[in-house]
Amino acid sequence: MKILLTGSNGLLGQKLVGLLRQQPGVALVATARGANRLADCYPDLYFVPLDVTDAAQVRQVLTQEQPTHLIHTAAMTQVDDCELNQADCWAQNVTAVEHLAAACADLGIHLTHLSTDFIFNGQEGPLAEDAQPDPISHYGASKLAAERVVQATPGLRWAIARTVLVYGTVHGGGRSNIVLWVRDSLRKGQAIKVVTDQWRTPTLAEDLAQGCWLLARHAAQGIYHLSGRELLTPFQMAEQVADFFGLDKTLLTPVDGSTFT
Repeated sequence: MKILLTGSNGLLGQKLVGLLRQQPGVALVATARGANRLADCYPDLYFVPLDVTDAAQVRQVLTQEQPTHLIHTAAMTQVDDCELNQADCWAQNVTAVEHLAAACADLGIHLTHLSTDFIFNGQEGPLAEDAQPDPISHYGASKLAAERVVQATPGLRWAIARTVLVYGTVHGGGRSNIVLWVRDSLRKGQAIKVVTDQWRTPTLAEDLAQGCWLLARHAAQGIYHLSGRELLTPFQMAEQVADFFGLDKTLLTPVDGSTFT
């Protein structure tokens, strides 16, 4: 079994690298658009630079490496950035998936594609896999469009994993997440505002990596919701982070979402 992983520098990608390296009989090809951030952690990691928005490069790397499975975690995920740079968002989140899905179908590669709860409008939940999508952001719209590309690609074997608010520690200066933001802010003595009128099921990156590995290993077909079990507001999460690290909770101010609009 040979797995090609996109986005190996990201939070989920890093956890998948660590997990997949432990699996007997699994050959791993780690890829990312930038330089390999895990070289000091895993000196023997097989890494191939890959820009998934480049159709020719995608086809060349997949043909050269001949993976049996591909786990696609690379994406533009910052919601505000996606609104401000919609063309880049579409290229990274939709066009890239068109390239990957077509190549996987032609080469007989099973695709596990990462998606998000942002394809829904957030008015109800938790939601089942057959709930009707209704994105309200460009990021959500791009991820829904990518899902539809995956589903519509003839001959493609695929699984879609939708997840929620992924958190964890990242190596090499990667993008932050709510846990790291709260921890680092409180360690500096900075007061922060955290919303209380949103409910999420936060997902530990290591747990999500396990779910993605299971989907790939079993060549699963269909849509799967993979998230944490607890239903929490971001403010409740921040309080738990403060408690865990022994930090000052009085620096946390509860606000509603309108504060940031």
